[in-house]
Amino acid sequence: MITIRQASKSDVSALVDFNQAMALETEDKKLNSDVLTAGVSALILDKTKGFYLVAEQQNGEIAGSLMVTFEWSDWRNSQFWWIQSVYVRPQNRRTGIYSMLYEKVKMLAEDTQGVCGFRLYVEHDNQVAQETYKKLGMKASHYYMFETEN
Repeated sequence: MITIRQASKSDVSALVDFNQAMALETEDKKLNSDVLTAGVSALILDKTKGFYLVAEQQNGEIAGSLMVTFEWSDWRNSQFWWIQSVYVRPQNRRTGIYSMLYEKVKMLAEDTQGVCGFRLYVEHDNQVAQETYKKLGMKASHYYMFETEN
């Protein structure tokens, strides 16, 4: 049995662990624990930044999570919800946890006025994740992503 719920302060440690594992797995990047803990905590404490969802097992362990942040679209006069920091523990993958998390995001958006759609980014080589997103009705965008880090 899995319960999908919004994350709370008591989930910060698990979310930090998941973010570190995801960054190492997907980008071979080690994240600074102090900065990451502050970042996760800031989002949980400030609902204007977004929210985390967690998939909690019956025994209380967190099996997966994702973060949603908000992007204002002037073209649509509404918000896109960006799905980010997706992580499912290896032993819980291919069990439908991401699908449950995504369905919860959609349900929350239906109850929130002014959400025009969902976006996420995925590594070019992560075919497994891309297939999962396609099966849930998402499609590749015609946009490329560019970034600069300060």
